[in-house]
Amino acid sequence: MRYVVGYSANARGHDAVNLAVALARGRGASLDLVLVVPEVQQFGAAHAPKAGFENLLNEQAHQWLDEALTFVPADVPAQAHVRTGDSDAQVLIEAAEELGADILVIGATTAGLFKRFTIGSVASALLHASTVPVALAPHGYYRTEALTRISCGLGTRAGAGKLLDFVIGMAANRDVPLRVVSLLALDGGDPAGAVGAAREYAEKTVAAAAPVNPAGVPLAARTEVVVAQGRSVEEAVDGLDWEDGEVLVIGSSRLAQARSIFLGSTANRILRALPVPMLVVPSGYELNNENPATSTDTSREALQ
Repeated sequence: MRYVVGYSANARGHDAVNLAVALARGRGASLDLVLVVPEVQQFGAAHAPKAGFENLLNEQAHQWLDEALTFVPADVPAQAHVRTGDSDAQVLIEAAEELGADILVIGATTAGLFKRFTIGSVASALLHASTVPVALAPHGYYRTEALTRISCGLGTRAGAGKLLDFVIGMAANRDVPLRVVSLLALDGGDPAGAVGAAREYAEKTVAAAAPVNPAGVPLAARTEVVVAQGRSVEEAVDGLDWEDGEVLVIGSSRLAQARSIFLGSTANRILRALPVPMLVVPSGYELNNENPATSTDTSREALQ
């Protein structure tokens, strides 16, 4: 398994490396740190760089990546790559596809509150075009230990069951508990009825999706269903307990094209309050036909 890390020589890049290490330690994955530098050809004649600028730029990029590799613990295999292009997001997507990456990891911008997300232009582009799952590290993310719990944001739109299949396999393969979360923004009406309906739907969806492990134990036994409510989605997220070693997995908006990501308005609102990393799965991202938890298949779709 391989995870591509969109690296930059700043705090955002360090956050991304830390998250990638945490994800890799749970699956024995290797890391590919990718730093994108601009193409010299894109400069106009009036602003053409001096001779040798391209060599200096690449030399500096390799120095930054050498430093980045020192952040990666010895038990996590890692290598570094310098890529050129006029769009960081497009270059990272191409690198992820070329290297057969299972996840693309990036950091939030440094303008946000500590341990909160502010999405910059590169992250925004990736969250509208990536063909592989994108993991977002919040500002100030420091953990490098393996994940301790996975949460799944479960909606009621088409594709929710497929996302749940993905997350159940992810939790089972990492041997960590799974929490299925329904977020309710309540403003009057019948709060008790809405919460009851959301819980019933989530429990039925989990029961339908959860297989048994090789010992015959239903994986739903390690799945907790939680309904979080508030006056807004942000308030519902803020009211949940979050572990330091947790990640929230959500699916793309229904507006996404097949096998690509489109981050919808609800996901953007979740990000504003979320204190843990988020993993966004592209629309139509296919799992292996057999559930990962019960299969010995080693394809990239089966082992997240």
